[in-house]
Amino acid sequence: MVEGVQIPLLLKPKQDHSNTNTINVASLVDILKANKDAFEDMLLKHSAILFRGFDVKDAQEFNDVVEAIGCEDIRYVGPAPRTHVHKRVWTANEGPLSEFIYYHHEMVLIKEFPTKVILFCEVPPPEGGETPFVTSWGVTERMLKEFPENVREMEEKGLRYSFTALSKNDTGSMRGRGWEDAFGTSDKVEAEKRAKALGMDIEWLSNGGVKAMLGPRQLTRVFPNRQNRKMWFNTIVGMYGKETSSAEMADGSKIPSNVVERCGEIIEDESIQFKWEKGDVLFLDNLALLHGRRPSLPPRKVLVATCK
Repeated sequence: MVEGVQIPLLLKPKQDHSNTNTINVASLVDILKANKDAFEDMLLKHSAILFRGFDVKDAQEFNDVVEAIGCEDIRYVGPAPRTHVHKRVWTANEGPLSEFIYYHHEMVLIKEFPTKVILFCEVPPPEGGETPFVTSWGVTERMLKEFPENVREMEEKGLRYSFTALSKNDTGSMRGRGWEDAFGTSDKVEAEKRAKALGMDIEWLSNGGVKAMLGPRQLTRVFPNRQNRKMWFNTIVGMYGKETSSAEMADGSKIPSNVVERCGEIIEDESIQFKWEKGDVLFLDNLALLHGRRPSLPPRKVLVATCK
């Protein structure tokens, strides 16, 4: 419970002992099609909704659930290696399961980002592999309480990020998506045009890779219909001081390391955990929640779709 609201809201099918065959994905699809507005309001209130027990079996059935809410698709742009599976459905980050994927808003660095991230568990991991999430406004409130001057400075100056990518995909890394796949072209001139349209400048490296620079970007954002809350809509902890990425203020001044370290502690402290079960479908409000991935033992198969 967060401020009196259950996150995620867990929804299961009613048990009809006279005809258990009605408890399946078709019933979930019908319910969502008939109640799109009510579902949207419910997701805005709870920020995350977990459908469990509807016997969703595969990517095709998951795609039916995604399309039932009537939202427009948005193409993923980012460093995570992914594979297209079926229509709107892709694999989630294919980086090593042994590594932790840090909390983030999906495509937070890009000018156009999804409002919803929808996840489906086809194969639950035997151990670990949770998808934890965090209320973004909760992080902002605690950071404002502990570091009001630093937050104010970052909000006034804005943020600047950079990251590097290889030419070809490297699934041995969580950020192993090559620029050719990311931009959908092997033509450098076209890649520069597409990068510019996404709000980034790029610099070509001698090894055939690319360095992308983005900024200025906002520290926090306020989105409609979310109680005027300031969302911690950035990725400073995930990119700060890394081998392949950086985060600083837009004027080039450094963000104090103790502020970033404490922010990471706050995010972890605020995180909400749950164990995946086979057939689970999880809707996340991408504008209100950061999410990540815990390390796990194999096998683990979670698929993803995103909505404008």
